[in-house]
Amino acid sequence: MLRPKLPDIPTLPTTTVMPHQTQTPVSSAGRPVAPYAGVCLGAVAAVVVVGIVLTALLAAVAVSAVSVAIAAVVLRSLLSSANKR
Repeated sequence: MLRPKLPDIPTLPTTTVMPHQTQTPVSSAGRPVAPYAGVCLGAVAAVVVVGIVLTALLAAVAVSAVSVAIAAVVLRSLLSSANKR
């Protein structure tokens, strides 16, 4: 009943223009660069991830060592004060 009226689609000319290519392709130095770019980026990403993981593990070991050292000092203090009594 109340339908919107769509406008008519104008027709475009169908002539195609083919440009004339005047440049010759440049020959590569022997091997393509594109396949190695992905490998290089993957290797860099892997090194960064491994570095982050190793840094996190080193930080965890350092925090554990500090907490064990504090616990040892507290236990030593408690034991030495018990022996003096």
